[in-house]
Amino acid sequence: MKIVRRIGASPRERGSLSGETCPDIFELSDGNFAVIGTEATAALDDQLPQDAARADYERIVIISRETLLRAKRDIPEQ
Repeated sequence: MKIVRRIGASPRERGSLSGETCPDIFELSDGNFAVIGTEATAALDDQLPQDAARADYERIVIISRETLLRAKRDIPEQ
C-alpha cells in the first residue's frame, strides 16, 4: 500500500504557514483513502448514531470543513 496522490489542496494552499501540521487526505494504491486529522475518539465515540460502529483498531478523526470541501473536486465518482 502506497500513497498515490493528495486529494484536495495542500496545507500550504489552505493557508498553513508551516505546511507541516494540518489535516490532509490521500488516495492510496489500493483505492482506499488515508486521513490526517485530530484524534477525537474519546470525545465523539459515545455520540455515534446507533447504526454506527467503530472497531478497536479504528479511530475517529476530525478534519476541517475547508479540507474536505477543497478535496471534493478530486474525489473520484467511482
